[in-house]
Amino acid sequence: MALVLSVLEKLQLKPPHSTLSTSCFIIITILCIILKFTRRNKLNNLPPSPPKLPIIGNLHQLGTLPHQSLKSLSNKYGPLLLLQLGQNQALVVSSAELVEEIAKSHDVAFSNRANTKAAKVFFYQCKEIGFAPYGEEWRQKRKFCALELLSTNRVKSFQPIRENEVSMLINSIHEACAKGSSVNLSKMIVATSNNIACRCIFGLRFETISDDDDDGRKSLGEVARKMLTQLSKLGVGDLFPSLDWVDVLTGFMSRLKVTFAELDAFLEEVIEEHKRKKRNNNDNNNSKDFVDILLELQEKDMLEFELTRDTMKALLLDMFVAGSDTVSATTEWAFSELVNHPKTMKKVQEEIRRIVGEKSMVEENDLNQMNNMKCVIKETLRLHPPGPLLIPRETANSVKIKGYHIPENVTVYINEYAIHRDPKLWENAEEFIPERFEGNNNNQQIDYKVIDFKYIPFGIGRRGCPGVSFGITSLEYLMANLLYWFDWKVPNNNNNDSGALMIDMNERSGLTISKKKPLYLEPMPYFSKE
Repeated sequence: MALVLSVLEKLQLKPPHSTLSTSCFIIITILCIILKFTRRNKLNNLPPSPPKLPIIGNLHQLGTLPHQSLKSLSNKYGPLLLLQLGQNQALVVSSAELVEEIAKSHDVAFSNRANTKAAKVFFYQCKEIGFAPYGEEWRQKRKFCALELLSTNRVKSFQPIRENEVSMLINSIHEACAKGSSVNLSKMIVATSNNIACRCIFGLRFETISDDDDDGRKSLGEVARKMLTQLSKLGVGDLFPSLDWVDVLTGFMSRLKVTFAELDAFLEEVIEEHKRKKRNNNDNNNSKDFVDILLELQEKDMLEFELTRDTMKALLLDMFVAGSDTVSATTEWAFSELVNHPKTMKKVQEEIRRIVGEKSMVEENDLNQMNNMKCVIKETLRLHPPGPLLIPRETANSVKIKGYHIPENVTVYINEYAIHRDPKLWENAEEFIPERFEGNNNNQQIDYKVIDFKYIPFGIGRRGCPGVSFGITSLEYLMANLLYWFDWKVPNNNNNDSGALMIDMNERSGLTISKKKPLYLEPMPYFSKE
């Protein structure tokens, strides 16, 4: 009653004697509302929720880097949170124990996707595997991608592409060395990883189509960058479905459709060009890209699902999004950490140079022996996962987690950033210590495949990433070459043993989490490349 009277006072509704009956009615009404919601929450036993504001709920608490904000909220309110984001409910999971229960006991219930307007537009109403709803058709497509596009043998077949693109990168850095200049390593890494992905998927480099084409068509690079930026944004209708019309008035939907039309035109041209080459017998059977493989399987009509033109284009875009930014972001973070920890960099370089010797190039077979570099990559993915909240899921039905009632149609965010930095699971959790992944300690079972749920850089369960081998192979080969051919230092900073961090490690939010400031380094040739 005291709480109700306090509310009335704040609303300047102090009950005078003359209006006693009216005041009593208001008090009883408020009490009934409070009791109704209290009883409902008690019966449902919903997970804890931070205080929220009217209309927007907990949106104001997400900040510019939601994975960090949600980690702070979980530290305060618990590892299982139910948030109100506009008109939608969202569940945030921030502990390995809860993730293990979801994966082992409720994986099917948590296997749907919570799709945004941008995802539906760009992926042809989600006809691929990353954002498609869970079901039989999705299972068939995922199986197909794992066996035909992302298998170990297929990844090996792309070795010449990786070698060629990385060789061009190394040559460009040698040219910069000759001029005595520093390089924007971030930009170079992004370009190389995008070119590798594009050549494997589309059969052409990222910037192959010229900006100066007679028809005014934009380059793939320009359109793809715009698509990746828009894919990371939410429309008003994503948060407030009843205000869906606002996205039409603000032009949000029209911007998505313009970008989609440009992408669709590019994909149509790529597919038609591949078909022309096949008709003219100009295709090289020893270097098939994803488009070649899809067209061949479509022609044989041996798939368990209908491979329509839209499905084909959606799958191609899916592979590109998954295989480009993640590799470049991880490489960028790894080099930033190594520059900040020069002793670790020296240790890794000594191992790589001992294994490779003075060969004219790093061979992919050498990578299996580079244990220190693999530990650096694993530790980088622990501290800086490219997608720290994974791809959002959605509950297909209501379930019980640790005694809490989880409603259906709730968006689910698994905060791997919080799990990877949990001090209960990791000693010195905030520090960069690659040695924690060495085989002679208690963490020897930790790998990219989820065995221990405290380390989930590629997701969990049915919705785990099927392209681990594709991404890791490109990442390892790129890093090994950069560390083999050059020593690296921060421009105008010769004091690498001071113990102070020389590289700014602040984050920039997007589809993947990358460095806020580009990584500028000065390369010094260790071998002359002839």
